[in-house]
Amino acid sequence: MPQPPLPELRTAKPFVKWVGGKRSLLPELMKRLPAAFNNYYEPFVGGGALFFALKNEGRINSAGGGQAYLSDINYDLIQTYQLIRRDPEPLIARLKQHARSHAKDYYYETRGQHDLGDPVEIAARFIYLNKTCYNGLWRVNSKGEFNVPMGSSKKPAICQEDNLRACHEALQDVEVRELDFLDIEAGENDFVYFDPPYHPLEGGSFTDYAKTGFREAEQTALRDLCRELHERGAKFMLSNSDTDFIRDLYADASVFRLTTVQAPRMVNCKSDGRGAVNELLISNFIRDASLG
Repeated sequence: MPQPPLPELRTAKPFVKWVGGKRSLLPELMKRLPAAFNNYYEPFVGGGALFFALKNEGRINSAGGGQAYLSDINYDLIQTYQLIRRDPEPLIARLKQHARSHAKDYYYETRGQHDLGDPVEIAARFIYLNKTCYNGLWRVNSKGEFNVPMGSSKKPAICQEDNLRACHEALQDVEVRELDFLDIEAGENDFVYFDPPYHPLEGGSFTDYAKTGFREAEQTALRDLCRELHERGAKFMLSNSDTDFIRDLYADASVFRLTTVQAPRMVNCKSDGRGAVNELLISNFIRDASLG
């Protein structure tokens, strides 16, 4: 008797647009990963492009890989991840309502709803605003209130229900927490990918994804954490701007290995400020190219 076909595995991709998201840089990241590692940590998860790519390849949370730990200090983002992991169907239904209602007045009314308590409402508002605001930019003021104007897209992809269901599958058995990057517990042979708010280039990146901001003191604390991870026997890779400040922070060649890569810069108030720019990938290991 013929066997029924196996169900097709759904490929998950980031469910939000994220400034500094790594979808365009994935080929560079994937070929520079350690050949093997135990658990995977991503403490500035954002859109999670690298996590989803590794999950799609079966390198984490499977027979061939360890546990995944995703975290961020953005409350709305983590609430959304956690809801999608639990059950995406109420979120999908609410996003369809947002899509039907989308208009300028509706956008600004929704943007002003800063004190929601229902996880479905929080997650649906987060994705709706992310998909309809200017350039997918998530920026908050000193009170932690989202304040980005509406974008100009005529047909924003507000509810991508197939991908939300694929993300639900990918997030099973994954730990997702609202957590400061300094509190991760990676140990020997674990792998940590850091994608922090970048050190500003001249003329201006922004760093206010959360009300606390991410300044040079936080960049220095991140460098110190990388040293500590190295001493624990963990492997890490970090993305950041190619600036003198970052090069000076990671100048210790006994720990840090710097590689320059080209990445698109899509958010700038002036169109001539967009295009390919140099970024740094910083790690404490050398990938053996012969391992593929």
